[in-house]
Amino acid sequence: MSLRKCLGLGAKVKLNNIKFTRAAFGLNKIKVKPFSVDQNLTYKDILDNRNTIQNIRLWDRRPLIQTYKQLQEIRLYYNFNSVLVDRYHLDKYTEVVLGARELPESGIPARAQTWVNNHLIYTHGYGVVMNPVNEITSDGMPELIVKDIPPTTSVNLNIKQMAIYYGEETNQFVLVNTRAKEFDYPKGDDNIYASYAGKGGVQISSLFRRLVYAWKFSDINILFTGYLTDQSRIMFYRNIMQRVATLAPFLSFDSQPYPVVGKDGNLYWIQDAFTTSNMFPYSEPLYHNPIERGINYINNSVKIVINAYTGEVSFYVINPKDPLVQTYEKIYPKLFKPFSDMPDFLKAHIRYPTDLFNIQTKMYNVYHMTDPKVFYNQEDYWDIPNETYRSGEQKIFPYYIIMRLPGTKDEEFILMIPITPSKKDNMNAWLCARCDAPNYGELIVYTLPKDKLIYGPMQIQARINQQPDISSELTLWGQQGSRVIKGNQLVIPIKNSFIYVEPVYLQSEEGQIPQLKRVIVAFKEKVKMRKTLDEALKAVFNIGADQMINPQQSTSKHIRGINMLSIDAQKALKHYKNALNSLQQDDWANFGKELQQMKSVLTKMTQTETNSSSTQKVK
Repeated sequence: MSLRKCLGLGAKVKLNNIKFTRAAFGLNKIKVKPFSVDQNLTYKDILDNRNTIQNIRLWDRRPLIQTYKQLQEIRLYYNFNSVLVDRYHLDKYTEVVLGARELPESGIPARAQTWVNNHLIYTHGYGVVMNPVNEITSDGMPELIVKDIPPTTSVNLNIKQMAIYYGEETNQFVLVNTRAKEFDYPKGDDNIYASYAGKGGVQISSLFRRLVYAWKFSDINILFTGYLTDQSRIMFYRNIMQRVATLAPFLSFDSQPYPVVGKDGNLYWIQDAFTTSNMFPYSEPLYHNPIERGINYINNSVKIVINAYTGEVSFYVINPKDPLVQTYEKIYPKLFKPFSDMPDFLKAHIRYPTDLFNIQTKMYNVYHMTDPKVFYNQEDYWDIPNETYRSGEQKIFPYYIIMRLPGTKDEEFILMIPITPSKKDNMNAWLCARCDAPNYGELIVYTLPKDKLIYGPMQIQARINQQPDISSELTLWGQQGSRVIKGNQLVIPIKNSFIYVEPVYLQSEEGQIPQLKRVIVAFKEKVKMRKTLDEALKAVFNIGADQMINPQQSTSKHIRGINMLSIDAQKALKHYKNALNSLQQDDWANFGKELQQMKSVLTKMTQTETNSSSTQKVK
């Protein structure tokens, strides 16, 4: 075969590779729209998009789960395995974070780890904790709208059956409806006990069944215990990931099942499932590790709902056009249900899965190039930007947000991520997946002008670090026995502009409860850090300066007070560094002098803060 024919064949193969890879990963359905960036945003635009602003997620899930553990685990045997983002129609469309309070076997104290306790008494967790993503208390804690045991709520949310028999950490089998009362939840110094009233599990009423399950679990106590009655039931496969994988081992599953408080007052888990294959022709395989044959086809065709109390599992087909799920429906006709059968109150909580979105983003960064020559030369390769967390860098994880997309009238729940060119930090696009009906599953990439510099997350982070007042205040905090934690930096598109928001937490080394202490907002050339998001936005858009002439507004004086404190913080930091240098040089006289000067500055800062607080109280 001639060289020309070989080159022609190679080009055809590559063209097929591009075409079929885009089809296999759903990239050919991504709509490409321009996003003209003018950065002419005003504070009026902020007010016009208040629903977006009010749902900017200030609570990063990583420090928040530590706060949940400290404040809401109540007893040492409870545990929050994860906290997830969702949205509810409360008094307004509200983005929330919530976690389920489970009772893993490992949480039972070692001295109480008896067979009766593990399998008959401590059978279930109880309740959820929920907070809006951007509301904080005066001491920097999340504003909990569902909390405590038994759960109480400050919003219009029906909380009826909150026992969690099936969850992420329910790994051991349990026996219910026995002569032993089940621990339900603590109440003050006492414990409340109950008996299971559902249909979960399998009746274990006969001697034969007891023998079978004693053999299955290699546990002779099932056969000889005197606690069982004719009404007793045994629950197993209670871990929801194991449960759905046992029922449908031919499906793949998202790594983040999430709890939903239904309008019927019950607690559910929603789990996303995928049909996958490694046999799609020409499609580029995606490898999770080097020793396996990578998948080259994936489709989010199934939504799974698990009742946390009964363990009932329902498989709903959300994409009936998927050929693989069509085949599975023929093989297992009683397993799958049409999506229309899902209760409406659960449909309102389905969301685009992050695992699939990550895969599609990774593939689209390469396969948005459809010209074989451009593809071969990797002339327009895209990448996921980095962000800083604690002391290192990591790839940005896609985040859910309620916002108004360009050209739409109402806010909606979307999953989005910014995109940068390969090995560069400026932003050149952002990709989103719509989660609300009737547009669920629609993917849109908004491309940015190539003739303008639009800051990416790391460039904004560099500018934050270069702000003297910000860096000095954070450095001072970090040297006073506390740990400064910067949360997710969120890129928020509003109209034809971007604002950047980054929460800052302070964690005491003794208390270990992260508190939200500051919010950083960046827009164009301005970077401001304030105690609240509203204050930071007003500072960025100079609202405080415009209102200084109004004696009834305290915002400007409050901002001015923070600026003065920041200047004093720089002075204190300077004396601290001078003291360290003197210490290294054994100059004890100057060491004591610098410490005394630092003490004077810190005393002045304390008095300024006290006077500022007193003035605000008077007003």
